[in-house]
Amino acid sequence: MALLQLHHLTLHSLPFTPKLHHSRFSTRKSLRFSFSASASTTMAKQVLVPVANGTEPMEAVITIDVLRRSGAEVTVASVEKELRVDACHGVKIVADALVGDCKDTGFDLIALPGGMPGATNFKDCAVLERVVKKQAADGRLYAAVCASPAVALGSWGLLKGLKATCYPSFMEQLSSCATAVESIVQQDGKVVTSRGPGTTMEFSVALVEQLYDKEKADEVSGPLLLRPNHGDEYKVIELNPMEWKCNNIPQILVPIDDGSEEMEAVMIIDILRRAKANVVVASVGDNLEILASRKVKLVADMLLDEAANLSYDLIVLPGGLGGAQAFANSDKLVNMLKKQAESNKPYGAICASPALVLEPHGLLKLYSAMVQGKKATAFPAMCNKLSDQSFIDNRVVVDGNLITSRGPGTSMEFALGIVEKFFGRPKALELAKVMLFVH
Repeated sequence: MALLQLHHLTLHSLPFTPKLHHSRFSTRKSLRFSFSASASTTMAKQVLVPVANGTEPMEAVITIDVLRRSGAEVTVASVEKELRVDACHGVKIVADALVGDCKDTGFDLIALPGGMPGATNFKDCAVLERVVKKQAADGRLYAAVCASPAVALGSWGLLKGLKATCYPSFMEQLSSCATAVESIVQQDGKVVTSRGPGTTMEFSVALVEQLYDKEKADEVSGPLLLRPNHGDEYKVIELNPMEWKCNNIPQILVPIDDGSEEMEAVMIIDILRRAKANVVVASVGDNLEILASRKVKLVADMLLDEAANLSYDLIVLPGGLGGAQAFANSDKLVNMLKKQAESNKPYGAICASPALVLEPHGLLKLYSAMVQGKKATAFPAMCNKLSDQSFIDNRVVVDGNLITSRGPGTSMEFALGIVEKFFGRPKALELAKVMLFVH
């Protein structure tokens, strides 16, 4: 099975995680922990995740989401003057606090997402610098991904004499302040670093293990549905192939509501905007700001009432139990989906949404003289609600104008499958390589 190797606390039997050679995921043998195994499994850990204008939203949200799944109490802190930050790719995140409010709090872990200029904004924040330097001086865990190991931690002198990794284009900068290695996830002492959006889920699971133990990491990682072999080309099962048409730039609607799965929503939005699609994020509820399933606060572009006045080449639903139920109860959204399907225009859903939205509203039926239904997949625990379960074990399934997928760990493949349908596989693979999702 997949493997992430660490000394002392290991992920070597972690289900659904990538098989990594020891040289690509390593830790120093001197690693020790100040807390007992029994205490580590019973005490909620305190974690700080800073965010800034220009933060990479996938890296921030995946880290927050996965750590909260472990039971850790995660404080999302803005280094800006306001709680709301404008992350990369037009994603708007509302923090829990300002970083100044957290300067006297003790944390078991501080984890920095990347993104530019987000990492530079971290580096230039004197309060955050003092907080992280104290974290290091106290011998507590600190971590960073993408640009932040080089731009922030390295600039603060917190990687001297340590092995670390980062996004490829920052490796030269990293080599001036650390021993730079090309690991997916690299641990040295109390520092954990990683490379980019496509490695953040593995990074986050490794942080769970360091905060708690292997048992907790196993418990958290299973439902994520991580890929068995990190870096391999993604695969999409396609049935009844058809061309997905658009006028130059795809117009795509991504609804969100309270309880939507934030990892899935943000990965879909981020990746499709990277591909230069025009993505409208619409709140199905009465407010632009929504509280997602793991309590991440996201801000939509507009309410669904306004978004419904536009035409879309694709409507795609993230999952999350509460969000999917809200979608299913929205007559306006369901009618939009039905018109999309009846017009043979693309629509899709991931995780709970195929089972809780598409199936009960007849959206897995073919709108033609044929009587057979659409093939689809969903989150494993929800698949028993699908009337046709013949393709449920596939990570991404395309059936004509319908695309479905399984959960957080398949969200990148799901979004890349959409990119492939509109822009072609070469474009999708190009994006996958930029995100370090495939080699």
